[in-house]
Amino acid sequence: MTVSIQQLPTTTFEKLFWTWQGYKIQYTVMGTGRPLVLVHGFGASIGHWRKNIPVLAAAGYKVFALDLLGFGGSDKPPLNYTVDVWVELLKDFCTAHIQERAVFVGNSIGALLGLMVVAEHPEIAAGGILINCAGGLSHRPHELNPPLRIVMGAFNSLVRSRVTGAFVFNRVRQKAQIRRTLYQVYRNREAVSDELVELLYAPSCDPGAQQVFASILTAPPGPSPTELLPKVERPLLVIWGADDPWTPITGAKIYEQARENGKDIKIVPIPGAGHCPHDEVPDVVNYQILDWLASR
Repeated sequence: MTVSIQQLPTTTFEKLFWTWQGYKIQYTVMGTGRPLVLVHGFGASIGHWRKNIPVLAAAGYKVFALDLLGFGGSDKPPLNYTVDVWVELLKDFCTAHIQERAVFVGNSIGALLGLMVVAEHPEIAAGGILINCAGGLSHRPHELNPPLRIVMGAFNSLVRSRVTGAFVFNRVRQKAQIRRTLYQVYRNREAVSDELVELLYAPSCDPGAQQVFASILTAPPGPSPTELLPKVERPLLVIWGADDPWTPITGAKIYEQARENGKDIKIVPIPGAGHCPHDEVPDVVNYQILDWLASR
């Protein structure tokens, strides 16, 4: 195992590497106490939790965060990426490094992965904190109206193509385009810093990043939260940026229904925040996380 230190303006993280199925996985750990596992969303990495890790660790928790295979400082092999691959990674990570039940904290796709772990592997999960949970790794055809279905089908064909795939990827990953995308999903433009843009841009320059992008965009969606919730026997905290255009807060209704059916679920809308409230309004989200954990 090798160790390096990366200095970020917000804090200093110790970057560790673990070999999983022959691939290098980057992770960090900070603090002591009950374990928390932080799981980023699509295109993000450990750095997206830079405003949360030190606060949670200082409050008395042992905070783990890892870059999923294909993202951040982890390897980017040419695989068929699916949510099941990442759930297996999380399960094996817990076996290797934690060895007790942890609370899984995820954003977007990371929240869906956390929900899958809580639902399907309760032996390693003490609970889940879902921040703007995605409904799937990709859109299901019935979730799109017919014109959009045609557009998405055409886009996926461009992404998969050896001729046009690199062109599409290079357009999407330009810093100016990353910033425009962030302006769509962050309500507070001041939170879209140069540091954040660089966090998302830098891993896209790694060898294999384009193939990962194409594989994920054309992957099956995986199980939906509606399918997973009946299996959940651990408590959940559902945090939702109320102004998220990608996963609208109307998606929280299924969690309200599950709570009415007896599940232990707390739902907290965050007004004035978008898809990544843990980064956009970290003080609010950190408070809600710590308040909920203290009651467990």
